Amino acid sequence: QVQLVESGGGSVQAGGSLRLACQFYRFYGSKCMGWFRQVPGKEREGVAGIINGVGDTLYADSVKGRFTISQDNAKNTVYLQMNSLKPEDTAMYYCAADYGWCGGNWLTSRPRYWGQGTQVTVSS
Repeated sequence: QVQLVESGGGSVQAGGSLRLACQFYRFYGSKCMGWFRQVPGKEREGVAGIINGVGDTLYADSVKGRFTISQDNAKNTVYLQMNSLKPEDTAMYYCAADYGWCGGNWLTSRPRYWGQGTQVTVSS
């Protein structure tokens, strides 16, 4: 079955950087994909997404200019480069995906496929 496997989380001081990776297994063809995050007691938040085959991207306002989403089709992997990290970026980060192309509201939707999550902790 389809699997999304994240890696790259960890602990970093404010101002630092981390890169998350999500590899897709048995998930081929066109897809929109991206990253969501969740803090205990709060709703899951869409962070960044690639929503079509030409690479159109979406970002939450809170991460624009600091986070960059990218993909490596040969490796069937999507990345999230996180720079200038802030304590408020601390969360469990989840990779997510849907088959096909998605619209501009994808970050507020609930994708069908999810990874297991990777923890990001930013200390002040």
